Amino acid sequence: MRVQKRDDHVTVSRRRFAVLLCALVAVNAFFWLAQGGFALPRALIDRFFGPRMIRAEVIVQGPGGGINDFRLDRGVIVSATRGSLVLREQDGTIQTIAVAPRARVTGSPSVTDVSQLRPPMRVLVVRRANARANLIQVEGTG
Repeated sequence: MRVQKRDDHVTVSRRRFAVLLCALVAVNAFFWLAQGGFALPRALIDRFFGPRMIRAEVIVQGPGGGINDFRLDRGVIVSATRGSLVLREQDGTIQTIAVAPRARVTGSPSVTDVSQLRPPMRVLVVRRANARANLIQVEGTG
C-alpha cells in the first residue's frame, strides 16, 4: 500500500509541475507577443511628433511624481548668434530661442557644436519651458 501512495504523490507532483510549467510558458508567450500592443500606435506618434509637427508643448510626469514641461520647436534657422537661435517655423511664426552654451547637437556628423549652426539649416529644438535649449537636432543643412 505504501508504494501505491508514493506513486500517487509522485504523479500529483509531476502533474502540478507540468501545469505550472505550461502556465509560465503561456504568460511568457503573452508578454512576448503583446509587448508592442501596450505602447502607443506608431501612426499616432508620427501624427503628432513626425515631420509635419511645427511646435509642441509636452508635459511629462517624472518617476518621483514631479511634472516636467518641455517645448519642441521645429523650423529653419533665420539667424544664429551666441546664445540664441531665431527660427522660422512652417506656419511663418518667428521664434527666438535661448540656447545653453553646452547644448547637445545631434543628427548631422558635420555639425556637432552650437557654434556650427547656420542659416538655412532645418532643426528641431528641445527645451524645458522657460529655459535655454539643451538639445538641437539638425534635420537638414539647407
